[in-house]
Amino acid sequence: MMKAILLAVTTAVALAGGATLVTRVAAQRPPTDREFGTLHPQRIIIGLDLSKSNPLIDNQEFAAKVGARIANIVRNLDFASEVHVRTFGNYDATSNNFAYDVVLSKLNHPQDVAAEVQRLVAGTPMLVRSGKWRAQDNTNIVAFLDNLSRGIGCRGMPTTIILASDGIEDSAYAKLYRPGAHLPVAAGRPFAGCAELEILGLGEGADSPRLTARLRDEWSGWARSGGFDQFTGLNDW
Repeated sequence: MMKAILLAVTTAVALAGGATLVTRVAAQRPPTDREFGTLHPQRIIIGLDLSKSNPLIDNQEFAAKVGARIANIVRNLDFASEVHVRTFGNYDATSNNFAYDVVLSKLNHPQDVAAEVQRLVAGTPMLVRSGKWRAQDNTNIVAFLDNLSRGIGCRGMPTTIILASDGIEDSAYAKLYRPGAHLPVAAGRPFAGCAELEILGLGEGADSPRLTARLRDEWSGWARSGGFDQFTGLNDW
């Protein structure tokens, strides 16, 4: 019962409440091997790009498609896995202070958490339209990922970072919509040990296969220099 209340409050408040919400679902004790057999926990970090160039903020059909794909990933996680959701766009600390964090267990079952995450992602256009979340002028993907490496990181279990983003970095680091622009090298391999960086919606909304291909090359190189084992950039699926 407590699990249902916590999850329902998280999403209900996000969909109807303040834009400055920070919600943390209490982590339960991970089940033991004796209780559930051998576990293979993973960490999934989901970043929602609220920048104005990203169709996620105003295209309901696209948001629903992204939400369904991410929910399917969460649904197939083992107990003791972690799920984290953040928003990003502008660099200032006050624009993106929503957080959803949960450890999967018999009190936070995978299919229940998957349903909540799907509702949250698919509800992004409504949250932006209603003013609960703010459409943002910049796209600080590199800085967002840097903060993740310091705040959550890849230690302890296989970690996948999934960005619902067009991948068009627009920041002090790079303006990838400009021909010839490049991402910086991720110095020091801050994501060593991370399993995968995945971007859903790469180049979406720009209507340029050539730009999408260039973005895929840029992020693939950046992910490799940062220490990710694998990069996946999908325009459609």
